[in-house]
Amino acid sequence: MKLIDEYLKEIEKDLKSKKLRIKTEEVGIIEEVKDGVAILSGLDNVAYGELVEFNSGVLGYVIELGEDKVGVIILGEYLNLEAGSQAKSLGFTLSVPVSEKILGRVVDPLCNPQDGGSKIRSEKSYPVEKVAPSVVYRKPVTAPLQTGTKAIDALIPVGRGQRELIIGDRGTGKTTIAIDAILNQKNEKVICIYCGIGQKNSKMAAVVNLLTKNNAMDYTVIVNASASAPAALQYLAPYSAMAIAEYFMDKGKDVLVVFDDLTKHAWAYREISLILRRPAGREAYPGDIFYLHSRLLERACRLDEKYGGGSITALPIIETLEDDLSTYIPTNVISITDGQIFLQPDLFNAGIRPAINVGISVSRVGGTAQTKAMKSVAAKLKLDLAQYRDMAAFSQFESELDEETKKFLNRGSKLTQILIQKKNQPYSLALEVALIWSATHGLLDDMPIAKINNFENQLVLRLTTKAKKWLERINKNKILTETDETELEKYIKETIAITR
Repeated sequence: MKLIDEYLKEIEKDLKSKKLRIKTEEVGIIEEVKDGVAILSGLDNVAYGELVEFNSGVLGYVIELGEDKVGVIILGEYLNLEAGSQAKSLGFTLSVPVSEKILGRVVDPLCNPQDGGSKIRSEKSYPVEKVAPSVVYRKPVTAPLQTGTKAIDALIPVGRGQRELIIGDRGTGKTTIAIDAILNQKNEKVICIYCGIGQKNSKMAAVVNLLTKNNAMDYTVIVNASASAPAALQYLAPYSAMAIAEYFMDKGKDVLVVFDDLTKHAWAYREISLILRRPAGREAYPGDIFYLHSRLLERACRLDEKYGGGSITALPIIETLEDDLSTYIPTNVISITDGQIFLQPDLFNAGIRPAINVGISVSRVGGTAQTKAMKSVAAKLKLDLAQYRDMAAFSQFESELDEETKKFLNRGSKLTQILIQKKNQPYSLALEVALIWSATHGLLDDMPIAKINNFENQLVLRLTTKAKKWLERINKNKILTETDETELEKYIKETIAITR
């Protein structure tokens, strides 16, 4: 009896010393499983964007909140899920692991490696969905982001923190412009993120190979949701890429993000929405399709120094069909972005590459994101080229032209030719300034068009071998003085003499 009393006292003592903790879990039941989407009931207190775990261990992401049911996109294998099985809410929203070690890696939208490398050890996690920084945190876009493409840096300048749309038909060189911009950041201290949405694996492999060959993977992250990936992962890809970009921006760094392309992103969202039986609107897209891209691209900005001073520059890509800019997704994204680079098949087929239509393309940031050196040589370039295109079209119907018109057409043809550029060969600021200066100052007026390309190659070779100090000075100071112009003119005239 005494032993029993002592035993009871021990139990009583243990019960008093330990605090009881009650763990509650919100559990739902799967009503339906569709193509990568599950409909659940019983999750009354779940939030939009919250993670849900199924019995099989697969995670889901809440994308639809109904009165008594929720729609969840499944982030993994969904064929093992069946109606009647349980799922519990985890109480936190979807985040991706981020760290400096993600540079040089190819990952899926959940930051799982696709390059055969080790799992990424994260310093912290960043939410996939995040409210964009308010106006108070932002700073005007004034610092240029050199793309290395003469036509863009001279005519449609891109600034750090800007959102510049690249739009055009299939096969007009949209991805090439974006990749060249990434290649040009080697010495610009800009971290690059290339987000492939619904692209063929062969194309993504070619991009990885090109960046590796040019030593650009050292400062680049590739987020890949290929055409064979579920619609759920294609939908999440750009938001994951933006979360990775925000990690580096919060460290005070400048980031360039390429979304290739948002047309396929809209298709993936439309597919999910139709499975969820949302009411279809114009072109079968759901009513909130505008918000899909606006909440993504608004996160690209330039922060004030007080809040870190980093920036995210976005280059979204949109594919058009037969040059039609009036369709739903192109008009939406044009209204969200700070300008567009419009590529035309006719120009591409005529050999003008990059095939930029100068008349329609625009940068709403304008000259404020241009260096003084580039501004001084490209001040009249855009107007002259636009007038040249109009006059060239009109002159086809005119048999006799006066001398002034002939001179103007001749100069315009030389300007057009000097802006043609081979792919994957970005130029430094100094080389761009030198080539454009030679054409705008009339030094190439007497040269046959066929020899312009040879002149360009010879001038680049001469400047990179004999005028290294001149190049370094322009790249560093970003100003073109009279002394610099005199020295440049000497090199140009020597090159013209050799070319002839």
